[in-house]
Amino acid sequence: MLEESIPKSPEEVSGTIAMPAPSAWPMVLALGLSLIVAGMVTHWLVSLLGLILAGRAIVGWFQSDFPHEKHVLEPVDYTVVEITSSRSTRIQLPIGTNHRKLLPIETFSITAGIKGGIVGGIAMIVPATLYGVLRYHSIWYAANLLAAGGFVSWAGETNAFLGEFHLRGLLAAAGIHSFVSVLVGLLYGAMLPMFPRKPILTAGFFAPLLWTSILYEALDIISPILNQRIDWVWFIASQVAFGLVCGYIVNLQVKVRTPQFQALPFSVRAGIQSDSSTTKDDAQ
Repeated sequence: MLEESIPKSPEEVSGTIAMPAPSAWPMVLALGLSLIVAGMVTHWLVSLLGLILAGRAIVGWFQSDFPHEKHVLEPVDYTVVEITSSRSTRIQLPIGTNHRKLLPIETFSITAGIKGGIVGGIAMIVPATLYGVLRYHSIWYAANLLAAGGFVSWAGETNAFLGEFHLRGLLAAAGIHSFVSVLVGLLYGAMLPMFPRKPILTAGFFAPLLWTSILYEALDIISPILNQRIDWVWFIASQVAFGLVCGYIVNLQVKVRTPQFQALPFSVRAGIQSDSSTTKDDAQ
């Protein structure tokens, strides 16, 4: 039986293939845009040079593609390459359908993290205020010290100034504290299902000590005034108070099922057969 011959293109006959022609105009355009941005913080002449390069690159790029795109003929190698492997195959051990767990199958909702962050933030105010009263005889010191991190004009103020009532400082501290508390509360909601054995212990001690050690190294860059005047013992006490209360509130909330729950067998999802991954935590 004769095979039907398929006509080949002129490129295939000559052993070449048409490919888009290379162009340097995209790189010139990127350089021009970079110079335009760099000139905003250096000198306007740099931006002018970037504008000229960008304009020329746009024109050159369009000329290379319109009205007809330029092509070049590249040689084609029709040699068949045989792919082999030196690795030897091994027989896999027989495994069941439930050889691994898909975790977590349940987690806390976003509202659980928000609730925990709000209540934990309120609990954190107690040791912070107690520190200000015992050390500086003022209930406003901790709030003003937190707000001083955002006010450059407060960097050189005295402790007496920070011990006075300032409405601007109170509003700034309330905003910073509320935002961070809710953010950490959301983090707790996502983190606690990963520690099913002792969630309150993890939230109350391990997590605060972990991020306190990180903040200890980075606070000099984030807020130099706060780094100079912070009392780390009281700060850790405030973090532990936040962690215990926030973790407790989050752990009280009802968990929601994740998409991994759908991967479980129907008998487990229907409650007919128990599964070790769906049991309640020891701390609940």
